[in-house]
Amino acid sequence: MSNVRERLTDALYGLGWSTVRKLPEPVAVRLGRTIADLAWKQRGKGVQRLESNYARVVPGASPERLAELSRAGMRSYLRYWMESFRLPAWSAERIRHGFEAQDLHHLTDGLAAGKGVVIALPHLGNWDLAGAWVTTKLEMPFTTVAERLKPETLYDRFVAYREGLGMEVLPHSGGSAFGTLARRLRDGGLVCLVADRDLSASGVEVDFFGEKARMPAGPALLAQQTGALLLPVTLWYDKSPVMRGRIHPPIAVPESGTREEKTSVMTQALADAFATGIADHPEDWHMLQRLWLADLDPARAPENRDPARASGKETP
Repeated sequence: MSNVRERLTDALYGLGWSTVRKLPEPVAVRLGRTIADLAWKQRGKGVQRLESNYARVVPGASPERLAELSRAGMRSYLRYWMESFRLPAWSAERIRHGFEAQDLHHLTDGLAAGKGVVIALPHLGNWDLAGAWVTTKLEMPFTTVAERLKPETLYDRFVAYREGLGMEVLPHSGGSAFGTLARRLRDGGLVCLVADRDLSASGVEVDFFGEKARMPAGPALLAQQTGALLLPVTLWYDKSPVMRGRIHPPIAVPESGTREEKTSVMTQALADAFATGIADHPEDWHMLQRLWLADLDPARAPENRDPARASGKETP
């Protein structure tokens, strides 16, 4: 049964890249909104999880406000997919005018210094569009990592899609990605990583909107080992066709502490930057999965913690 679902999923993505990319843009926009509204009305697990996540981001929000946010979130999520299916057909001019970045000097100055730059992003807006803008507008190739998907043909589709936008794509599994990323950075290159969710044993525990979550250690470790600049980036949509983004100030490597302590401090700083962008534009945060440890392990829920930990007085 799982093989059937995998083949169906692969076929649907293939249909998206072969058919949606040919639609006129207004038609694709309407199609995405229609699918988003249908999914929202069905109240599936993804929509319910999205609302649960938004409840952390917007504390005290009423059920009506959360429903409003989840509807806007699903529309933003489908906008991401409609754009992604169509990006291979966009002209270079359309890509250059499809994104505007605030505080771009943090990136351009970092690249000019020749020490390499690590960009870390949450699941906000359309990170593929931002990447295409970097390779097209700035004419700067970069390296990223992709999770191995099932079936293998679906993974191959995503790799081909992103390589077609000018990215070098490495598989997350296999153990060689970190070394390759480090080499690219030591050569003065650019690495871009989506970094707001890591449920592995190696994930770094952070405080995120007042509760504990895990985020990947990779961005901080790469910056420490290579001397590269670490830049958080947050993205959002507005009412125009243009997506916008902010390049936050660089996160410094602490002068003292063990590698683990430095990684913890830097990853928390990333989480804080992500939280700023997500709080400003929660509807563009496409987190339809469990993220907080309390959702993964009920024993970690605030009401089940000891008073010191629940009050935030416990030393990390």
